[in-house]
Amino acid sequence: MRLRLTLEYDGSDFQGWQVQSRGRSVQGELETAFEKLAGEPRRMQGAGRTDAGVHARGQVAVIDYAGRLAPGRVRRALNALLPDDLRVLEVSPAEPDFDPRRDAVAKVYLYRILARATPSPLRRRVCWHVPGRLRESEMARAAGHLVGQHDFRAFRGAPGGPPPDEETRRTLGLLRVDREADELRIRAESRGFLRYMVRNLVGTLVAVGQGRLAADELPEILKSRDRARAGPTAPPHGLCLERVVYPDSGRTA
Repeated sequence: MRLRLTLEYDGSDFQGWQVQSRGRSVQGELETAFEKLAGEPRRMQGAGRTDAGVHARGQVAVIDYAGRLAPGRVRRALNALLPDDLRVLEVSPAEPDFDPRRDAVAKVYLYRILARATPSPLRRRVCWHVPGRLRESEMARAAGHLVGQHDFRAFRGAPGGPPPDEETRRTLGLLRVDREADELRIRAESRGFLRYMVRNLVGTLVAVGQGRLAADELPEILKSRDRARAGPTAPPHGLCLERVVYPDSGRTA
């Protein structure tokens, strides 16, 4: 039986989703717990490879299970074996050919910015603290230039450099800047993102908010395909994978 898992984790102490040669990974912790449950090793596939320090509220993964436990009991058994910073929220049967990455129609990310003078000890692991005034209306206007289908080469990055033959056209269905109390929250939705793309978009919007870039420069930055012209990469701890959307789950952000 193929099982679909919805996961929540605090990424602060993980080296990312994917199994690493050194350090903890979300995939590694899940596979270790599942091996204890099922008595044999199984490979788990996720909808997205979140980077080190990035959180998830609605990551989706799939694994094949030959045991007799019902999905609800699998969830409870895994949670009893997993560390405190990783939990399985839901387990349900999946179609035999379900692929969490290929079948997704969108991924929704949320980036939280603490926009006040004083840092917050309570939110230091989940918000990027940016002191000083941010011009929210200009950030929102800049975001509008980025929505739609574009070549996002200027907003990609990867350790050691991105693959030279990587397709860099993406369709950004949503990039929205909202304020909630003392936080700016940036939501991004697309079927697929380039490596570091959301964090590079956020860093660029913050540069606009600080007056270091103008909102109307964004179309030219896109056309340039030059990473050096966009803003810095925002730190990972403010980013959270909120949900993965499938044809049977509706579309909200």
